[in-house]
Amino acid sequence: MDAIFSAVADVLQLIVQPCYALTGNWWISILLFTLITKVVLLPMSLWVQKNSIVMVNVMPEINRIKVKYYGDREAIGEKQQVVFKEKHYHPLLSMVPLLVQVIILFGLVDVIHSITDNGAPGTEFLGMVPVTDGGMSWIMPLLAGLSAVAMGFAQNRINPLQREQSRAEKNTTNGLSIGLSLILGVFVSAGMCFYWICSNLSSIAIQALMNICIVPAKHIDYEDLAASRTEIEALEALEAERKTPWWKRDPLTKRERADYKRFFKIAGKHIVFYSEESGFYKYFKGAIDYLLANSDVNIHYITNDPNDRIFALAEQQPRIKPYYIGQKRSITLMMKMDADVVVSTLEDLDNYYIKRSYVRKDTEYVFMPHHMTSMHLTPSKQAYDHYDTVLCVGPHQVAELRREEQLYQLPAKNLAECGYDLLDDDVAAMAARRAAGKMTNERPVVIVAPSWQEDNLLDSCADALLSQLLGRGWKVIVRPHPEYTKRYRPRWMALIERYSHVPESDLYFERDFSSNETVFASDVLITDWSSVFCEFSFSTLRPSVFINTPMKVGNSDWRELGIEPTDISLRNKVGRSFDPADLSGLGDAVAEMIAHPNAWSEKVSAVRDEMIFNLGHAAEVAGEYLLERVLIKQDEENEEGGRDE
Repeated sequence: MDAIFSAVADVLQLIVQPCYALTGNWWISILLFTLITKVVLLPMSLWVQKNSIVMVNVMPEINRIKVKYYGDREAIGEKQQVVFKEKHYHPLLSMVPLLVQVIILFGLVDVIHSITDNGAPGTEFLGMVPVTDGGMSWIMPLLAGLSAVAMGFAQNRINPLQREQSRAEKNTTNGLSIGLSLILGVFVSAGMCFYWICSNLSSIAIQALMNICIVPAKHIDYEDLAASRTEIEALEALEAERKTPWWKRDPLTKRERADYKRFFKIAGKHIVFYSEESGFYKYFKGAIDYLLANSDVNIHYITNDPNDRIFALAEQQPRIKPYYIGQKRSITLMMKMDADVVVSTLEDLDNYYIKRSYVRKDTEYVFMPHHMTSMHLTPSKQAYDHYDTVLCVGPHQVAELRREEQLYQLPAKNLAECGYDLLDDDVAAMAARRAAGKMTNERPVVIVAPSWQEDNLLDSCADALLSQLLGRGWKVIVRPHPEYTKRYRPRWMALIERYSHVPESDLYFERDFSSNETVFASDVLITDWSSVFCEFSFSTLRPSVFINTPMKVGNSDWRELGIEPTDISLRNKVGRSFDPADLSGLGDAVAEMIAHPNAWSEKVSAVRDEMIFNLGHAAEVAGEYLLERVLIKQDEENEEGGRDE
C-alpha cells in the first residue's frame, strides 16, 4: 500500500512542482494543482452526472414500487434492483469521486512533507498540524468545515440527484461531508487542509459546468417525479393522528405487531373482512350474523380502528377473530393476504394504497355496498374495477356495472342481487315504532340534514330555507353532518347565534349525533346531496325535499354510461327539488307533503320496491352468497390437492 501511495505522490509531484515554478507561491500552487486535477477528472464527473440523472429518472418508478409494495422491504429491494439493472444505474458510482479524493489526499501527504521538510521560506505554516502544533493552524479546520457547508448548500440546489433527496438524506450527506472536513482539518497539515478546502469549493463550479454539459431538465420528467412523490407523501401521512413524540413509544405499536403476527400464523383462512373504522361494522353485520348462525366458519376481521366494537363482540363470540392493524401496516398485510374470500366496503381497491394480494392470485374480493344509490357518480371511475364480486343493492347498480364492463371492456364481475341490510333494519325499526304508536308527532317535524361538502345548503341558503319553514307551526330541526361541525365550527356557531332568539321548541340545532332518532321521527327531510334521504324515505315511506346545491361528483365521466344516476333521478320520485337561488314555494311543498302522507307513502313504497332487491332478506342473501363462495373455494382447493397427490 505504501508503494502505491508513493507512486501516487510521485505523479502528483510532477504537477505541483511546475505550478510552484510558475507562481513562486506554495499556496497558489496547491490551488492550481486542485484545479488541474478537477479538469483531468472531468470525464469522471460527466460519468457521475449521467448516472445521477439516470437515478432521478427512475425515481418515479422507484417511488411507485414503494407505494405498491409498501412495507415489504424484500419485494421493494428486488423490484428496485431490476429497475437499476434495466436503466444501467450504478448505486456506488457516486462514491468514486470521494475515493479518488482520498487517494489524492494520501498521495499529497508525501508531497507536502517534501516541501516542508526542507525548511524553505514560506512553508512554516504549510506544515503545521492543529492537533499537535496548535496556534493559528486551528483556523484551517474551521475553514474546511465552512467550505463543506458552502458545498452542501450549493449541491442541495444544483446537483440533480442531491436536490431530489429527502431532507434526511441531504442532512446525512452534508453532515458526513462537514464532519470529514473538520476531522481532516484537525489531523492533517495546513497545506493538505488547504487542498481539501479548494477541492470543496471548486466542486461547486464543476457541478455547475456539468449542468451546462448535460442539462438535467432535458432528461428528467419533473412533473412525473412530483406526482410520484405526492403518492409517497400521502401514504406517509396515513395515521398522522397516531404520531407520538419521538421520546415516547406508541402504545399501539406492540398490539399491532402482535396482531399482525397472529394473523399470518393462522393457515387456511376462509373469509376475511376488512374495515377502516368501527362504524363500518354495520355494513357487515347481517352477513356475519348469518355466517355465524349457519356455518362453522371463523370470521377473521381486520380493522384500522383500535377501539372498533368488533373487539367487544369477539369476547362474546369466539369464532370472530379480530385484529387491530393500522392503516400503514394494512397495506403490507393486504398485499400478503392468504384467504379464500376477502370482503370490504373499500372503494378503489388496487388503485391506491390497499392492493390485491400478490401472494395468492385466486382470492375472491367482494365489495359490500355502503349506500343505495348509483355507483358511477360519486365514486371514482375505476372504483370497482378490481373486485371480483359486487353485492348489489338493486337493478340500477347491476345495470351500471354491466354497462361499465361493456363500455370499458372490463372483465365480467359476479354481481350478486342482495339488497341492503341496513335498510331492512330501518324498515323493521319503523314497523316497531308504528306498532308502538310512536310515528305520530304532536305537531309536524321537519328535519334539515345536509352533507358537509363545500357549498352545502347550510352555507349557500340556510337563511332563505329557514324563512320558508319557520312560523308555520312546525318544529324545525337542523342536524348538520358531524364532519361539518368539525371542519366549519365558526360557521356552525354563527348560524346558531343568528337564530338564538327563536325558541328551541320551534327551531332546534342538534348537537348530539350518537343517534338517528330525530331523523326517522320526522315527517319531512330536507337535504342537498346527502344519501341520508334513501334511509329516511325508504324506511319511513315519507318524502324528502332536495336543494340542488353543486353536485358531489367523483367520476367526471359519469355521462359516458348513458344512465342517469339514481342520486339525480330519485330526487323528483321520492320528493321535490329546488334551486338554492330560488326557494319560493318550498314551504308550500312541505305543507303539501305533510297534508297528504298516504299519497306520498304509496309513491315512495312503489319506488323502493322497484329499486331494492330482496327487501327484508338482504342479510340472508349476502350471507348465503359468501358461504357458497367459501365452500366452492374449499372444494377447488381439495380438488387441486387431490391432483397434486
